[in-house]
Amino acid sequence: MNDTPRIRTVLSCTLLAVTVTVVASACTETDGHPLSARAYDAADQLAVSAPADGAKADPEKPLEITAKGEGRITDVTATDASGHHLAGELTADGQRWRSTAALAAGARYTVRVSTEDDDGAPGTRTYTFETAPAKRALTATFGPEAGTYGVGQPITAELSLPVKDRKARAVVERALKVRSTPAVEGSWYWVDDKKLHFRPKEYWPAGASVTVTGNLDGLKVGDKLYGGASKPLKLTIGDRIEAVADAGSHYMTVKRNGEVINTIPVTTGKPGFSTRNGIKVILGKEYYVRMRGTSVGIAEGSSESYDLPVYYATRVTWSGEYVHAAPWSVGSQGVANVSHGCVGMSTGNAAWFYETVRPGDIVRTVNSIGDMMDPFGNGFGDWNLSWDKWRQGSALVEAAGSPVAPTEKARLRPSI
Repeated sequence: MNDTPRIRTVLSCTLLAVTVTVVASACTETDGHPLSARAYDAADQLAVSAPADGAKADPEKPLEITAKGEGRITDVTATDASGHHLAGELTADGQRWRSTAALAAGARYTVRVSTEDDDGAPGTRTYTFETAPAKRALTATFGPEAGTYGVGQPITAELSLPVKDRKARAVVERALKVRSTPAVEGSWYWVDDKKLHFRPKEYWPAGASVTVTGNLDGLKVGDKLYGGASKPLKLTIGDRIEAVADAGSHYMTVKRNGEVINTIPVTTGKPGFSTRNGIKVILGKEYYVRMRGTSVGIAEGSSESYDLPVYYATRVTWSGEYVHAAPWSVGSQGVANVSHGCVGMSTGNAAWFYETVRPGDIVRTVNSIGDMMDPFGNGFGDWNLSWDKWRQGSALVEAAGSPVAPTEKARLRPSI
């Protein structure tokens, strides 16, 4: 026997336009037992408080159903058009049912109430009503665009309104669903009040299919704030391509699915312009870029000044760090670091790299005297956080220490 109280009673001032449908109206026993009787129309046993005809229910108010007379409520189910159930509690005496969860905004509900009279004969009644739409709708825009990406590609969610309260963030985070085949362990990280990143614990499996949905529509997020519809996203993950640029040995090793497919002599940033250490995710590819020293603060006409056409440029930071062709430094490639921060290689090797990689693939720099790649703000440095620190950025996990402070997005400034 289920000891949980069943649903029973009255629609309160939550209801607006309520259309009442009688499910059954006869009470004819087939074998003399009350439970075998056809359910009668329980309208006379229920008190329903509803707004005027044509109005819509205020989703901020609870839904209530109350029994009257000698009958009692035995069960209540309330579902919206998507099949989501509205949680509620029934009093032990079966006299009142009240919703315990917030109603969705702009939703249509169907409420089915079961009753019984003094003799135990069953009754039933069905009500339908709509709730008013949200005055403020929170939506999420997912990134990147649909397509095929490398194993390091994070998922991004840009919210239409800021969410600062931790409880409200938890509501949003639970509604943002990322499903992968094969399945992975992953988590969202709140970069700021409007932006979240999602990444798995480890890189995505090669060949995975990823679907992102925002189940926010109508959902109550906070005080008078409800969610709106968000366009879903589907991604495919390609081969696992990883490039490791060793600033100490001056060589880049490129692997596909764990096997070395190329070793390339390179040059990285010289002192004062050192290449950032750490894991970077390829952001895009540009066949031609004009790179000028003035864009990174180098005075025109100085000994470090440059203005060069650059080909086969694969971007890894927003501030202008690329892997690209550098025919002017071929003599130093594999020998010394002479660039202004980029990973330079011959035109032939740069063309091969450009054709081999895609956005989302991994480029990692090691043994540079430069700083570590920022986690956020200058591209996708998400993988430079340990899994434990990444989890601290979730609203669903108790933080253990100070969160990582996001950095302001750097300007698009190419350097060679």
